[in-house]
Parts: sequence; C-alpha cells; structure tokens
Amino acid sequence: MNDSVASTSATRNQRRLLIALALAATYMVAEFVGGLLTGSLALLADAGHMLSDVFALAMSVAAIQIARLPPTPQRTYGYQRTEILAALGHGILLVCISVYIFAEAYGRARAPVEILGAPMLVIAVGGLVINIVGLLILRAGKGENLNVRGAWLHVMSDALGSVGAITAAILIWAFGWTWADSLASVVIGLMVIYSSWILLREALAVLMEGAPTHIDVEEVRRAMREHRAVLGVHDLHIWTVGSGMVSLSGHVVAHEGFENGSLLREIGDLLITHFGIAHATIQIEPENFQESGSATCD
Repeated sequence: MNDSVASTSATRNQRRLLIALALAATYMVAEFVGGLLTGSLALLADAGHMLSDVFALAMSVAAIQIARLPPTPQRTYGYQRTEILAALGHGILLVCISVYIFAEAYGRARAPVEILGAPMLVIAVGGLVINIVGLLILRAGKGENLNVRGAWLHVMSDALGSVGAITAAILIWAFGWTWADSLASVVIGLMVIYSSWILLREALAVLMEGAPTHIDVEEVRRAMREHRAVLGVHDLHIWTVGSGMVSLSGHVVAHEGFENGSLLREIGDLLITHFGIAHATIQIEPENFQESGSATCD
C-alpha cells in the first residue's frame, strides 16, 4: 500500500470512527439514564459497554492520527504500531467490562430489584438501532485496519447486548420474569469476552511480529525460489508493522553472473503482485556463500 493510498484510507477510517463515536456517546447517556429509571442491569451493562465503546472509538481516532506522524531517526517505522496498541487496549477494556457485568449480575441474582419492562424495551430497541447504524458505518474499514476492526467488534458485541436486553425486557414486561435481566447481562458479558479474545489474539500476533494470517510463509519462500536465478532462500521473516503494512526481510542466494538489480526488481514485483508485500528488504548473496559455513540456505 503506497503512502497516498494509505493516507486516504486512514482519513476515511477516521471519519467513520468519528461518526460512530458521536452516535455511541449520544445513546450511552440515554441508556445510562434509562437503566437508572427502569432499574435494569441489562441496560446499565449495555451503557457501561457503550462507555467502553466511546473510550475505544476516541482512542481509535487518536491512534489513527498519531500513526500518520512521519518517521524519526529514533522511530524509523514512525508511529504505526500506535493503532495496534489501541486495539490491544480495546481488548483489555472489554475484559474489564465483562468482569464488572458478571459481578453485578451475581449481586442482582441474590437480591432481585423491580424492573420496568416497557420503558426498558423502548430504550433497548433504540440502542439496537444506533448500534446497527454504527456497524454499517464501520463495516467498510474493518477488513483493512485492525484498529477499526476492534471498534467494529465493540459495536457488534454492543448490538448483541441490545438484543439480549430487548429479550429480557419482553420477558419482564410479559411475564414478570425479573431474573431474565441478570441472565441477559451474563450473556452480554460472555459475548464481550469472546470479542475481546479475538481482538487480543490478533493484536498480540502483530506485537509478537508473527506472520500475517493471510500469508503462507512457505508459499512465499517457494515462489521466491522458483526464480531462475535463485539457488536458495534463508533467514526469511514476514511481519506486520501496522494496519495494512506488511514487511519482509530475507537472504537470497543467487547464481553468479546474474545482475543483482534485475533480481531485486523481479522478486519485488513478485512479492507485491502475488502477496501484497510492498516493504521488502532482500540481501543478495553470491553462489559460494553457502560454502562459507556462516549460513545455510533451504
């Protein structure tokens, strides 16, 4: 992804996040007030989850802005990992929200309170509508940016939480089953835990510099070795610096007499065309390099 395309994508994602942030912040207040008025833990849990959404979305917007800062002599990759750190923060925050929800649900199960089902239902439906709008706004960016994906997961789990609150409200309104509120809260908490696990796993994979899941390292190695001038490939590393920026480094043992500049260009074209890797650092080694004992090629 070149710089101009990356900048345009970052601007679009930032705009999406700002719109989703405004929607979440507005309805978070409505759900919190509604939860207090109706006595519904499910609404308060959803409001707390929306609070995490507001914080996460604000953090996402800031992370995208920081990630666009230029590299410095000390930070040669710039600040692109800021977005990954924000995604990690999202996951940790989701876990904390879940623990709070479980604790409150346990307390409510031991000491039930009166809940107004009809007002709770109206507020929960409104929350679901807001979340669906947020999901539609963020959908286009979740595939290209882990930070936006984290925000999308936040909103998705919140939408599912609204569905749980709606179900509980109907049961309370129709049958007086107040225990449905605590049950819905636990279900919301479990969904939040699941979302956080997915996000934490992806963010940690980037921070540990693991190969991106959509790239088969051995397939990349085979493709490079199929070049007519290549004898072997070793010390091959593929990792993600930030959202949309995959990097590669490796040593290529080449036939003597083949022009290194041409080999580098052809391998570079191969990596971009077939694997989408635009940031590659290749060291060309002479044919007798493997006999020196300092390295082996596979």
